[in-house]
Amino acid sequence: MVERIIKDALKENKAILGYRESIKFLKLNKPKLVIIAENLPDERKKEIEHLCKISKVKLKIFKGSSKELGIICGKPFSVSVLVIKG
Repeated sequence: MVERIIKDALKENKAILGYRESIKFLKLNKPKLVIIAENLPDERKKEIEHLCKISKVKLKIFKGSSKELGIICGKPFSVSVLVIKG
């Protein structure tokens, strides 16, 4: 389910990858969905959860590591946070 959402967003060029870019987008815009890897450090997870709560944005936790999330995104690197634009 989450994998399909990610692949569709990437295909439509509606995905933002990475912690820093995701935080910027969350602060300035209202995304449709935020997906975080299960192994995201607690401090960063709390910050993302807080921003999602303030913005009333849905947050999903990817059941896998950031490396696995990177593979699904077709990237040769880890992806800990992914934002899907509305």
